[in-house]
Amino acid sequence: MRIGLLVNPDAGLGGRLGLKGSDGQANFARSMGAEDRAGPRVSDALLYFSKIYDNDKDIQWYTSKGRMGSQWIPDNISIGNFNLIHESPGFTSQSDTSTLVSLLIDSNIDLILYAGGDGTTRDIVSALDSQNKSSIPVIGIPCGVKMHSGCFASSPKAGAEVLSSWLNGDLLLSSTEVLDLDEDKYRNGEWVVRLYAEVKTPASPRWMQGAKMRVEATGEEEIIEGLADHIRELLIHDDRLVIWGSGGTLRTISNMIGFEGTVLGIDATLGKEQVGTDLNEEQLIDILSSHNGEVTLLLSPMGGQGFLIGRGNLQLSPSVLRKIPIDDILGVVTPAKLISVRRLRIETGDEMLDNRFSEKKYMKVLQGYRTTRVLPIIVD
Repeated sequence: MRIGLLVNPDAGLGGRLGLKGSDGQANFARSMGAEDRAGPRVSDALLYFSKIYDNDKDIQWYTSKGRMGSQWIPDNISIGNFNLIHESPGFTSQSDTSTLVSLLIDSNIDLILYAGGDGTTRDIVSALDSQNKSSIPVIGIPCGVKMHSGCFASSPKAGAEVLSSWLNGDLLLSSTEVLDLDEDKYRNGEWVVRLYAEVKTPASPRWMQGAKMRVEATGEEEIIEGLADHIRELLIHDDRLVIWGSGGTLRTISNMIGFEGTVLGIDATLGKEQVGTDLNEEQLIDILSSHNGEVTLLLSPMGGQGFLIGRGNLQLSPSVLRKIPIDDILGVVTPAKLISVRRLRIETGDEMLDNRFSEKKYMKVLQGYRTTRVLPIIVD
């Protein structure tokens, strides 16, 4: 079996800085102290794959020498032979992805395992389409700030599980949507997602995240007003710090209460005062460290995928989340979104923290005025 490995080393750099994407922002993000996200997550995936992989099966890997591939292969793992067919430049771009995909096609690969976000997916699919090779399946290791496409595994370990199961013949291929968000409009508070193509990927409801769905909440105005009343009455007090997660539902609620939060960022309020707007990781840590009272983190899961943590809110890093007790995290879900969200996915990027969520098993979500329900937690 021939597997192509491709890493976008700039994917996800802007997440903890609150940049809402890394397209065209990589150099700025690095200048602000952003650390590699994609490469270490590839290392995690390959290391886990080496633990579950049947060594009797021959795998020939094809990848780039350097930051787009070999730099992230852990030492002393036995998962097949690695063939270096490309050399990574110091700074990578869309054209480097296209070039590497072309070389992978020339190497007759059977599947591409890649690390990146929706932009990386678009570049890969475009390169496959240009050479009439759209039948080659892909598995995405999620590394971007936003990942709406359905070809991503839910975590690096899940990506290893999918690859192993596919190699063992346990998974069939299916078509899924390649979506991407307009980052320029996203940074200005607009949510504009386009369908670019379809791509083949192993079908696994357990390990693959599925495509992001935008939920239409027509007729839910009274419910959202009730949610706002509930939060106002129970949480808006002088000594309680409220961290508002991203998403249209929470932004509408915060506006109803009288705050002016960002549409897609993370904000903070203390009583009736707004103390933070569009906060990054460092700012969140500062606010939480200086507060001695109660804290509530409000989060709304992503429609269709069910991610509460790990998609679109990378500012909530493990360092931030450790400052907030899990019992002080409250999900907010409207009935329309509950149709597509039956469980809450968590991917903090920290194994010990993920285990703490997994041990909790269930989390309470607010679905109306003084109305809650409990949803199971899933950590892949």
